[in-house]
Amino acid sequence: MLKKIIKKCSSSEINYQFYSSIDKLPKLDWEHFNTKGNILFKPGYLKGIESSLKNEIEFNYILFFDPQKKPIGFAVTQFITVNTKELQSRELPYNICKSIKNTLLKNIDVNVLVCGNIYACGEHHFVFNEQQISHKEAYLSLTKALKDTRNMDHSEKPSYILIKEFWPQTFENSNEIIKEGFSEINIDPNMVLKLKPHWKTFDDYLVSMRTKFRTRAKKVLSNSKSIETKNLTANDLIFHKKKIEKLYYSVIDNAYFKLGKLNIEVFISLKETLLDKFIFTGYFIKSELIGFKTCFVQQNNIEAFHVGFDYNYKKSHNIYQRILYDYVDLAIKHKVPRLLLGRTSETIKSCVGAEPVDMKLFVRHRNSISNKLLKPLTDFITPNQNEIRNPFKKILN
Repeated sequence: MLKKIIKKCSSSEINYQFYSSIDKLPKLDWEHFNTKGNILFKPGYLKGIESSLKNEIEFNYILFFDPQKKPIGFAVTQFITVNTKELQSRELPYNICKSIKNTLLKNIDVNVLVCGNIYACGEHHFVFNEQQISHKEAYLSLTKALKDTRNMDHSEKPSYILIKEFWPQTFENSNEIIKEGFSEINIDPNMVLKLKPHWKTFDDYLVSMRTKFRTRAKKVLSNSKSIETKNLTANDLIFHKKKIEKLYYSVIDNAYFKLGKLNIEVFISLKETLLDKFIFTGYFIKSELIGFKTCFVQQNNIEAFHVGFDYNYKKSHNIYQRILYDYVDLAIKHKVPRLLLGRTSETIKSCVGAEPVDMKLFVRHRNSISNKLLKPLTDFITPNQNEIRNPFKKILN
């Protein structure tokens, strides 16, 4: 584990301090920067993830201070080991030419230091106070701190540093990271539904659809009408634990890309700590749990988390499509401007109105020679191309 240690950025007056547990963080300093109320930066969320997965993943947190020792930013990191044999070609979130696949996909363990959240899409990596520090100095301090982890008390040194991931509005500023030796990778987009102000009910949403897509939505709702839904408590999750695990793995094992798997204790812990900010909805037929969806209720969005379902009901009851429509209904009821549905299944998510938003991440190899060789390889990596549909009527001026 990383020990509590203070370092100074060699080219600035910025200091940074590492913490090996969320319990050791000065929470007032940490919360000071989370002005947007991002739940995935809240100590409750971080505690829930850390306590459930600490035997599998090394979690660390970085606080940055100005010369007067006032906090000016923070970052979240996870140290993971990935076996490249598990990264089947169909599971990669981008297309890589065959020769590169043959070069990279060996049966070896690769140690990766991730700045961000391996279980979520979006900018859940770091925050700096823009009034106190420039983008250039912030990124310089961040990359310096991440590089310093190579000299600390890991059982294994990280081969790669991965900073994931960035929304388009921060692409320009994130170019400062490239100057620090990182290579840029464009990854599969995050599917985002922008809710219309006049959608007061789910019926309003259906009315805005073109006939073809509205008919499809009604068919999904009809095919799944025998399904009952219930928002589950932490005690419910404990009661259904084994079935939830089975449903979760039935989906995650078919996922296109996965850096790591959650254990079911995470859902229980998140429900206990976040309460109504973490919604776990069970899907039942005659009291049998056949699926579930989870999400975080943020200030300005509903952020989909993980789903699980029995594939026997995928076609007969359109359970996955029903889950997507239920996400839309939930977002409308919470009156948020955006629904974040994450990566994968772009075509089916576009059928409910979600649009692709480009994302990128940055990677660096610890060895300077290998890092120079990495740049030409990343140039071959491009996001998957999927058919995107628009289900809504055209708005005439």
